[in-house]
Amino acid sequence: MKHLSLALALAAVALPVAAHAQAGATAANKLHVDAQYFTLPNGLRVVLTRDTIAPTVTVGVYYGIGFRVEPKDRTGFAHLFEHLMFQGSKHAPKGVFDTTITNSGGVNNGSTRFDFTNYFEIVPSGALERMLWLEADRMANPVIDDVVLKNQQGVVGNEVKVNVLNQPYSTWPWIDLPMLANVNWYNSHNFYGDLKEIEAATVPDAQAFSKEFYRPNNAVLVIAGDIDYAATRAMVEKYFTPIPSAAPVTQPDISEPRQTAEKFKSRVDALAPKPGYAAGYHVPARGTPEWYAMGLIDQILLQGDDSRLFKKLVSDTGIAGELSGGINGDLGNMFNYRGPMLWSFSFTHDTTHSAAQITKAVDEVIEALRTTPVSAAELERARTKMRSELYGTIDGGGRVGLIDLLAVYALFDNDPAAVNRIEEGFAKVTPALIQKTAQEYLRKTNRSVYVIEPGAQPKGGK
Repeated sequence: MKHLSLALALAAVALPVAAHAQAGATAANKLHVDAQYFTLPNGLRVVLTRDTIAPTVTVGVYYGIGFRVEPKDRTGFAHLFEHLMFQGSKHAPKGVFDTTITNSGGVNNGSTRFDFTNYFEIVPSGALERMLWLEADRMANPVIDDVVLKNQQGVVGNEVKVNVLNQPYSTWPWIDLPMLANVNWYNSHNFYGDLKEIEAATVPDAQAFSKEFYRPNNAVLVIAGDIDYAATRAMVEKYFTPIPSAAPVTQPDISEPRQTAEKFKSRVDALAPKPGYAAGYHVPARGTPEWYAMGLIDQILLQGDDSRLFKKLVSDTGIAGELSGGINGDLGNMFNYRGPMLWSFSFTHDTTHSAAQITKAVDEVIEALRTTPVSAAELERARTKMRSELYGTIDGGGRVGLIDLLAVYALFDNDPAAVNRIEEGFAKVTPALIQKTAQEYLRKTNRSVYVIEPGAQPKGGK
């Protein structure tokens, strides 16, 4: 899986995009991304946004299929198919896509997430039409045959062995925690893939997957950068309009029941040098007032050296050296998913601290937020941190964060302009809503804790 951190690192070779804020320098200014949005007759949703800070363009294609809803008995299939899409298309054989980009001085990447699979390229403005032709050809005519499939099954199989099975901590916590916390198979299976199931995939499986999910009516195309709106729209219509649509995608039920009892699991990791502690809580539905409150709770409790958990677990007690996590913190951010999600945090620690001691320290922090309203000053600081994070995403290298936000709001909500209303959602959060949200979603019975014990496994298994 090509993770977003790698994508951002690659994208850093392009100049960052200028802040998309309204003119002026006062704190009252709000985010404003100017964009055009339209839908082709075949259902492809298209978002265009222009800036001239650098003579480059970023092209992103997002498909409404992630590992959450991949076929049962084919775990890892969504990730495997992401690899297949880099193996050439009917009019651009294997290697043409990559060499066209690198020869123009550009970069490209892709990733599989909970609710989408995405591909993007950053190239000089003059290479835009070539990129659109290439993306349209692999949407319409990907090469899916026995040679390609066997090759990528081997690549992904090695990736599983090297990146997961033979690494310290392995699937902890990014796979282990969702598998523990959720009960619906779609949210709780090993989405990186079981080797036997990856190897069992057939060419007909892959072709059926392409026909069902990799169609224009299940995709969003985003183009950001140094573009002319009219000319770019004409190019999009030229190359993508001929691609036929497919039947609407039928989404399975991915809902989760309300968790009513705390869950705990541990396992020995022979490769782990230190114990690990991870905790996850189910969060409110995306886009609700409580979800915005949870985003600010994340800032108050976890993000930055001034956060309450950092002060308690790092500064005051020395239990941990650092913390990581958030809402969808391991595989994205709080905006780019659609279904059930966890707010989680994790860290490694010395053996001198037991899981029970750590949980006691965590509970002291969590219960203080659940029982005592936050001050206006702390809430405003959380809003400022969130705003800074949002603008950092928008202004990230190569416009990758910008196209990601536009794409997911188009894909999930049919409303990319919603990115301009994100700040309004956080502005409406009150201390009372923070406390109400914390009381429901940060209760112990909504929590799952997964710990890692270091050392060699005892004889007879785990």
